[in-house]
Amino acid sequence: MWEYIEVFINAFTGTLNWTWNSITFQVPWYTNYFWGLIVISLVVWLLEIVFPWRREQAIFRKDFWLDTFYMFFNFFIFAIIITGIYSVLELAFSNVGISMKSLAIIDISIWPMWLQLLVFFIVLDFVQWFTHVMLHRIEVLWRFHQVHHSVKEMGFAAHLRYHWMENILYKPLKVFGVMILGGFEPEQAYIVHFMAITIGHFNHSNIKITWGPLKYIFNNPVMHLYHHAYSLPDNRQYGVNFGISLSLWDYIFKTNYVPEDSGSIKLGYKGDENMPQNFWGQLTHGFFKKKK
Repeated sequence: MWEYIEVFINAFTGTLNWTWNSITFQVPWYTNYFWGLIVISLVVWLLEIVFPWRREQAIFRKDFWLDTFYMFFNFFIFAIIITGIYSVLELAFSNVGISMKSLAIIDISIWPMWLQLLVFFIVLDFVQWFTHVMLHRIEVLWRFHQVHHSVKEMGFAAHLRYHWMENILYKPLKVFGVMILGGFEPEQAYIVHFMAITIGHFNHSNIKITWGPLKYIFNNPVMHLYHHAYSLPDNRQYGVNFGISLSLWDYIFKTNYVPEDSGSIKLGYKGDENMPQNFWGQLTHGFFKKKK
């Protein structure tokens, strides 16, 4: 028991110290997620201001500050809180013979670094795409995911407005993705994480980008806007365009849908008027099924 308590405390304090060291510039700039997130956010926000897709949308759009708080809560505050629990679970699994390498299908550590990072990026993105589909298809998961879909005006910060339970759901499956690659997650993986954050910010931004022919590979704001559309065809009741960084999976599995690119569509979902309008109300949303 004391072993688990020690692991929990060490993980909690370690993440807390890492966050503080990031804020105070005591970690290398290229691995500084705190200021990296701020810089990426400011750059994409500036592009929204200079090249707005929906010109009628205010610079400080609806729920701008709520979404901004979500960015820091989900990326840092909640990470500090939950990291100890993940470390305890990792220890518990290792004690029964399940480790980061025990489920390995392939060992990519002998490959060139660029190829390792590419495979790492693709595998993790597919795992996230699959998880995202499940968030829409399984009712109990959809209730948590509704927080993200309660966005009524799209902007970069909407990227990280999601229920804290999604951290619980995504993290184990991402770890599984790492495990099947032989436990691969090198120091250079920060490149993949920063790339995913940047693409996610752009996908939620008020900027009209399609990437030309690359739209069949990379997700984009036009495609992702329809993922948040209030009204969809009857045969797409569970949603469309589930891609996180890559649109590739949607085209492969026929979940792509972009009928037009005006950007002037209603966002949300049927029943979103019942979503609490503040953070504290959304914090507990999804745990209890609403009576009809």
